[in-house]
Amino acid sequence: MNILVWLIACAAIAGVILRPFRWPEAVWACAGAALLIALGLIPPRAAFAAVAQGADVYLFLTGMMLLSEIARRDGVFDWLASHAVHAAGGSRTRLFTLLYAVGVLVTVFLSNDATAVVLTPAVYAAVRRARVDALTYLFICAFIANAASFVLPISNPANLVVYGKALPPLWTWLRTFFLPSLCAIAATYVALRFVVRHELRGASQPPGDACCLSQEGRRAAYGIAASAAALMTASALDWNLGFPTCIAALFTLLAASRLRLEPIRQITAGVAWSVLPLVAGLFVLVAALDRAGALVHATRALSQLSAMPRAEGAIAASFGIAALSNLMNNLPSGLLAGGALHAFSAPESIRNSILIGVDLGPNLSVTGSLATILWLIALRREGVEITAARFLKVGAIVMPPALLLAALSVTVL
Repeated sequence: MNILVWLIACAAIAGVILRPFRWPEAVWACAGAALLIALGLIPPRAAFAAVAQGADVYLFLTGMMLLSEIARRDGVFDWLASHAVHAAGGSRTRLFTLLYAVGVLVTVFLSNDATAVVLTPAVYAAVRRARVDALTYLFICAFIANAASFVLPISNPANLVVYGKALPPLWTWLRTFFLPSLCAIAATYVALRFVVRHELRGASQPPGDACCLSQEGRRAAYGIAASAAALMTASALDWNLGFPTCIAALFTLLAASRLRLEPIRQITAGVAWSVLPLVAGLFVLVAALDRAGALVHATRALSQLSAMPRAEGAIAASFGIAALSNLMNNLPSGLLAGGALHAFSAPESIRNSILIGVDLGPNLSVTGSLATILWLIALRREGVEITAARFLKVGAIVMPPALLLAALSVTVL
């Protein structure tokens, strides 16, 4: 029976990653969960409990998706990208640095999914006007979406998945992850710039006037800034982030739409609501895997890591969970790791290294994180194709040094 659970769960996760027949990711996760329940491999009560466990994550995702869609619809991302092109003054290298900084800003305050889904089309439109190689700058959106995703607790939904109700308050989080985040962001910048160094030679098209932010865009930008401040306050007070995120997004929605029904309808229609059943299905799949023995194996691995010297244990933990994330995506691997960390009292350096591996490790391959998968989908909508082999070739240079430096920096705190 345990083997059947593993087969169904792995097949469902493979469906989420590969999307056979172009069916949405949520279809495969929910179908796998439903099959496990129908075959009696997980009791319905346990499945419902697993779904309920993700309530804070669903609220957080709902809020972040609404904020991202408001910013997209009202041109905030287009405004940021066009100003980066204008400030670059025809320099490809300066444009690379400025767009990288924009990617950091968006990821930190609106989560990595916003960078992958919403900033990517804006960057594509901006660099086309500059008449430079688009993929050189689009790589920024993919890699910074993961590299900057543990600056704040709100920067990646996976942070909530790994820590759950034990999510550290803001000041503790910053003391722990600010230096590793700086290392990851800087190392990713240096490595990625090295990879695309030949494409950065020469000048770009002289910039025209940067686009202006409309009145609706200004309201959206103010609302997003206020939401970010509110979420950081909630984190500092050690509150769960889901409900404050959702409430802040609803207030921003009402302010940006000025209570008009048509803008509200357009914004809510633009949100990818299928992400919520996808995550719920993954909670059920991981709960079934835990019952089939995955939790035992994970806690045993944590025990072995905890017995290692501090630096070696941190590196092994981060690279181990990074490898698992690239095999099965970082959401299910983060859920597995979170369950094991809840069951086993591992040293803080191990717990923090696992979080870094879950967030940063997926920069190796296109299957590593949901953000990267969404980035690929955004590229296809613009008619840009990139193979898994080409991404792996870049990721193999960019990810390992960033992960190594970030993991090592955790051990010095």
